[in-house]
Amino acid sequence: MRKRTVLRLAAGTAAIGGAALAYASIIERNMFTLRRYDVPVLATDTEPLRILHVSDLHMTPGQRRKQEWVASLAATDPDLVVVTGDNLAHPEAVPGALRALQPLLDFPGVFVFGSNDYRGPVWKNPFSYFFPDREYVQGVELPADDLREALVTAGWVDLNNARTSIKAGGRTIEVVGVDDPHIGRDDYASVTGLVSPEADLAIALTHSPEPRVLDDMATDGFDLLLAGHTHGGQVRVPFVGALVTNCELPRSMARGLHRWPDSDAWLHVSAGLGTHPTAPVRFACPPEASLLTLVPR
Repeated sequence: MRKRTVLRLAAGTAAIGGAALAYASIIERNMFTLRRYDVPVLATDTEPLRILHVSDLHMTPGQRRKQEWVASLAATDPDLVVVTGDNLAHPEAVPGALRALQPLLDFPGVFVFGSNDYRGPVWKNPFSYFFPDREYVQGVELPADDLREALVTAGWVDLNNARTSIKAGGRTIEVVGVDDPHIGRDDYASVTGLVSPEADLAIALTHSPEPRVLDDMATDGFDLLLAGHTHGGQVRVPFVGALVTNCELPRSMARGLHRWPDSDAWLHVSAGLGTHPTAPVRFACPPEASLLTLVPR
C-alpha cells in the first residue's frame, strides 16, 4: 500500500512537471506582451515623449508569429525606437529580424548589439547560469554586419561605443551606447563625458546591464538607462522573482523600471522577446516589449 502511494505521488509530480514544461515551452514563450511605464525624466511643462524599447529577439528562421507581433508595434506610434541587442540566433536570421523591425524603421531609432548578434548559440547546461565564473563558449559567427548595415541604411543610429545627438519627438536627445559588456566589447571610456546642458533629454544604452557601466553613465548625467540581456530571469519563481540575471545586476532589477542607486537616473531592463534556442522556455516571465512614456519630473 505504501509503495503504491509513493508511486502515485511520483507519477503525479512527473505529470505536474511535464505540464509546467509544456506550458513554459509552448504557451508562455509565445505570450508576447506590451508593457507600459511612465518615466518622470522631462522638464516641467514638457509634452510627453514615447520610447519603444525592444530587446533580445533571438530570431531564428520561421518565427513568423514573433515577427508579426513585433511589426505590429508600429501602431504604438513611438517618437523613438530603441533596440538593445541580441537580435539574432541563427546564421540565416537577418531577413526575419528585418521583417520584424521593418515597420519600425519609419521612426527614429538607435541600437546596440549583444553577444548573440556576433556569435551563434551553443548548447549549455541551464544550471551553469548559477556559476558566474563559468567559461563563456561562443558558437558560429553571425552576420551582425549585415544587420548593422541594414539598420544604418534605414536611418537608425549605431551606438556601439558611440555618442551623438538626435532629433525625436521635437526634442534634442543626447544618446550614448556601448557594445556588449558581457563579452568585454564595451569601451565607455572612449565616449564618456558630462551630458550637454543643451540636450532636452539624455539616454544611454547597453545590452548587458553591468553596474560598472551603468554607474559611469549615471555619473555623466544620463536620465534614462536602457538594457536587455537578463530575459527578466526567464524562469521566475512566485514570491521570489528572477533566480539569475546572467550579469552583476541584482536579481531585484532583472526586469522593469527602477531608480538607479545613488543617482537621478532611471533604469529600464527589458525581459526581451526571445529565448536561447537551446532553452526555449519562459515561466512567470512572458516575452515583452515596453512602451516608455517620458513625462515631466
